[in-house]
Amino acid sequence: MLTPPDPVPAATGGLLFCRAEPAAVGPAAQLLRERLLLAAAGPEWSVLVPEGALWLHGEEPVDRVLSGWATALAVGAPWPVLALWWDADRGGCTLASGFRRGVGYEWLANGTPVGEDEAMRTFAARLGLDPVLDMQSLESLTRPDSGADARARLLGLVAVLTRAGLTVPAGLAPGAGADRLRAAAQALPAVEEVEWAGWREVVRAELDADSGRLGPRTLAVAQLTAGLPVTVWGLRRRSAGWIAAGALLLAYGAAGLARARFPASD
Repeated sequence: MLTPPDPVPAATGGLLFCRAEPAAVGPAAQLLRERLLLAAAGPEWSVLVPEGALWLHGEEPVDRVLSGWATALAVGAPWPVLALWWDADRGGCTLASGFRRGVGYEWLANGTPVGEDEAMRTFAARLGLDPVLDMQSLESLTRPDSGADARARLLGLVAVLTRAGLTVPAGLAPGAGADRLRAAAQALPAVEEVEWAGWREVVRAELDADSGRLGPRTLAVAQLTAGLPVTVWGLRRRSAGWIAAGALLLAYGAAGLARARFPASD
């Protein structure tokens, strides 16, 4: 008999789904400086499972942490990042893609929608979902439904993304607490633990990457210019997620300038 996941009121947790393979996600995820488990979640998707210490033992809410991390991962990458989060009162999602403003939606614990309908249309467009069939499914998540709580809404969102190639690994469905999610992730085959290797190793990985994530000199300058105020804002708000976003921008910008100044020889 299967053990049901923790009900929403008793659990706080989050997941990060990246539309890229683990090999591309790992180097960027190091800069979050969080204990993370990384696994494949379909042919072109990966999932990051956080330890959750920032919201379990700190004062920062899970939605702010996950939204900041999603932004941090997406700013220097050609792939989008979807954060799913839930706590005793709410559940929601944030989609980050490049330098564009993130798009999010949330539901109260009982499933009451409290987001903007336009957000779902933007969500579908940025992920390249079917504008008719997938959009109909997404719109149903924005309508009142007394039989669907926040967890059911998140599961419905994941179901739509399965048509875009997402395959959620066993035990990682929304609704469980951070400890249970990590235990399930550790049991997966080929799971990796993301570890902080220091700035030199991370920048070196960026310079050696062939994925084309780093742009020309103008993009590198823009990343450095944007990274400083984002980092300062995060420090003022004491937001680890936004501090990571600023740090990642700065790192990408520095690596981009280094590549522009000292291009690799053929």
